[in-house]
Amino acid sequence: MFVPGKQVMELATPSAPNSTARSPPQSGTLEFTSAREGMKSPLAKRLFSVDGVSSVFFGSDFVTITKRDDYSWPVLKPDIFAAIMDFYSSGEVLVSDAEALAASDTAIHPDDSEVVAMIKELLETRIRPAVQEDGGDIVFKGFEEDTGTVVVKLVGACSTCPSSTVTLKSGIENMLMHYIPEVKGVIEASDEGGDQPAAPSKEENPLAAHLSN
Repeated sequence: MFVPGKQVMELATPSAPNSTARSPPQSGTLEFTSAREGMKSPLAKRLFSVDGVSSVFFGSDFVTITKRDDYSWPVLKPDIFAAIMDFYSSGEVLVSDAEALAASDTAIHPDDSEVVAMIKELLETRIRPAVQEDGGDIVFKGFEEDTGTVVVKLVGACSTCPSSTVTLKSGIENMLMHYIPEVKGVIEASDEGGDQPAAPSKEENPLAAHLSN
């Protein structure tokens, strides 16, 4: 099954009963934003060999592929499906470096403050599952204690979604501020680039509405 967007296509992946290593990671997610990064994964390497693919994201049971603006899905889909089927028939592991599977951003460390530990727990148990259902993931980047600001990064399908600002403010920020009084706001770690497209309203963003409930 595939779910095409303007620049993003999400594909549900079949289970691999004979080799769990060929399935997407069961915990945590992986994102590759360049062909060089994709060298760590035989599947990502195959997908980046398709001209027009700009990023690859692995979820627990799906793959999200982002294309360049100057390519269309009808042109890319046959080669993308061929790359995925070739990987599943090869018997290769999903990633060459097993450590890449570790989702360490929300791991609680002994030197974490109580507030940071609560933020990480809430991100891991309440927010991340909802974001992953939408074909993406959220990465914890830090907490600025002097301003009460949580810094995160949206990846996968969520990183290119025009409603990502609504997701941050109406969903993630509201939930963190509700459960953790020390949190005063949430911002996304900035990347170099242009302005973000105008965000739709909360009513047009099911993920933000889901997180607000």
